[in-house]
Formats: sequence, C-alpha cells, structure tokens
Amino acid sequence: MKNNAGSFLARLDTPEKNWKFSLADAKERAHWDGYQKAFEAVFNHTSTKWAPWYVIPADHKWFTHVAVADIIISKLKSLNSKYPTVSKERMQELQIAREMLESET
Repeated sequence: MKNNAGSFLARLDTPEKNWKFSLADAKERAHWDGYQKAFEAVFNHTSTKWAPWYVIPADHKWFTHVAVADIIISKLKSLNSKYPTVSKERMQELQIAREMLESET
C-alpha cells in the first residue's frame, strides 16, 4: 500500500503544520487503494488526445511550476499560431485610418 503516511507524520511532528492534520486523515488511509483505483479510472476514461489530463507531482512546488509551464509552452507551440493575413482592401482602410489620425496631430 503506497500512501502519504510520511507527510502525515511530518504534520504531526511539526507544530506549525498541526492545523493541517485531522484524525479523519488517518482513518481515510484505510481506503487509499480504492481511492487510487478510482483516480486511475477517472483519468483512463476521461483523458483524450484532444483533451488530455496531466498528472503532475506536487512534492516540490518549484518542480510543479516547471512541469505546468512546460505543458503550457508545448501546447502553445503545437498550435502553430500565426497572425491573420490582411487583404489589400483592409490595408487600404488602414492607410485611410493612418492618414486621418496623422492629420489630427
């Protein structure tokens, strides 16, 4: 049974973290395997190629932030976004707007 007993013990051993702990946390550990199976089932049944889920470790905030940033950057790059092209007619409109604005200065 893989669980987070170590983090719970750290909360008990560190006075400033005692507030984070509840006796219910210790009791719920008995259901850990079931929670993990449900967690896996949710991800396996809802993550798709077009809407993927990502499981990111949260043990170290700096790593969590780097992992999230990497996913966002990769996704943005994969979109291959480009500025829209402007037609000749639109360019003419922009030129008229420029002339109007420049005449005000």
